[in-house]
Amino acid sequence: MMTSVKGEYALQALFDLATHQQVKPIKIAEIAKRQKIPQKFLELILANLKQGGFVNSRRGAEGGYHLARPAGKITVGEVLRYIETGGAGSQRGHRGAETPFTDMWRRVDASVAAILDHTTFDELARAWSEKQLKYVPNWDI
Repeated sequence: MMTSVKGEYALQALFDLATHQQVKPIKIAEIAKRQKIPQKFLELILANLKQGGFVNSRRGAEGGYHLARPAGKITVGEVLRYIETGGAGSQRGHRGAETPFTDMWRRVDASVAAILDHTTFDELARAWSEKQLKYVPNWDI
């Protein structure tokens, strides 16, 4: 599956919000620094994610972004579909005439969609946290 840089950054931003859920909104600069995303590009991506109903924002000195829904209710598939197609539908465009590969590509698309549509940001955050804890060096003597 081909994903644009915008799609990758959108996933990283939502992952960051899922793993740093706080009482107060998270500032764009914090997300940009942690995820190594250019801040101006992140501003555009977050505005797009807000339009899609994935994040909410608050203005002012105490402002920033937070998830619009629980992390367990947002799937990677719905985010990628929204970002990559503007919510307009399938990621793989119509290729024209049928070819010997058409059915195979449909099956590939369906398999990828099944995985992405059943992977939530809560699951990703939990798995990443467990993986990080697994490899903490132990200096006990």
